[in-house]
Amino acid sequence: MSKPQVWVFIEQRSGKAADVSFELLSKGRKLADSMGGILKSIVIGHNVKDIAVETFNYGVEESYLIDSPELFYYRTLPYSRILDDLIHKEVPRIVLFGATVIGRDLAPHVASSTKSGLTADCTDLKISDVTYLNKPFKNLLLQIRPAFGGNIIATIITPDVPVQMATVREGVMEMHRFDKPNEIKIKEIPFKPTKMDDVLKVIEQHREESKVNLKGAPIIVAGGYGLGSKANFNLLYELAKAIGGEVAGSRAAVDAGFITSERQVGQTGVTVRPKLYIAVGISGAIQHRAGMQESNKIIAINNDPEAPIFDISHYGIVGDAMDIIPKFIETYKHKLK
Repeated sequence: MSKPQVWVFIEQRSGKAADVSFELLSKGRKLADSMGGILKSIVIGHNVKDIAVETFNYGVEESYLIDSPELFYYRTLPYSRILDDLIHKEVPRIVLFGATVIGRDLAPHVASSTKSGLTADCTDLKISDVTYLNKPFKNLLLQIRPAFGGNIIATIITPDVPVQMATVREGVMEMHRFDKPNEIKIKEIPFKPTKMDDVLKVIEQHREESKVNLKGAPIIVAGGYGLGSKANFNLLYELAKAIGGEVAGSRAAVDAGFITSERQVGQTGVTVRPKLYIAVGISGAIQHRAGMQESNKIIAINNDPEAPIFDISHYGIVGDAMDIIPKFIETYKHKLK
């Protein structure tokens, strides 16, 4: 009996692989080990063999490489057809995608074509034997994510299909590089174009990289709707400048116009793991906690002693942030003198 396979689609643009793909390889390695399976990377593009080689540093045992000038730009039809054909032929147990613009387009197409189960924006993935409707299922993928507006954490299973798929946001899974990678084994698969591929042609592509790097910030000062106004966020910028951090916000703060969406932390924003996370006026809804609960140290400031954010914080301060933050700033500046 062949071993169950875990596949990770390696997203790349202009020959540069997305970090989320390597994060998923690290998680995929753990999932494969949990069920005695093997981990494979799927690399599609042009002049991307180096990326296929790089995936072996993250626990891959075999890589499928589909390389052609016609695949330089991501296009839904040829990319999804390649994956459809491979999945129909080999029937992997699990296929993982980044929850990016590309992943969110590609995964549903592939899942629909292959009649596979798919859960979007997962915050955790586990392998478990499950009894469902009095029937045992072995090595099911538990797809874990917030649901019902973030009020609960749902565990989703797709027991009636052989292939289980999930998309995961960048930063949710930790990236682990192996000191002793497996022997490189790349299977090159020829690309066979069809007339339908040219229904869409990419004439030009323009991208602007984000100027905000929350993922790389060692210190983050985040504000919520509880701060009351955009003007009050100026105190957070002042504190962040004093301690060398970045400013972020909750979804409620973004929706209220207090801060820009590129600085949003949470299930529908960025997932971060800084050394220090200061949550100011943030109640601590499940969706926000999913994006920052792995921070090394969390300080919560809130005037509600029952706020859920205190359940995960290492240090909690109950009080008015507009009184507390200036004292933080003054104390820190005084210590530097």
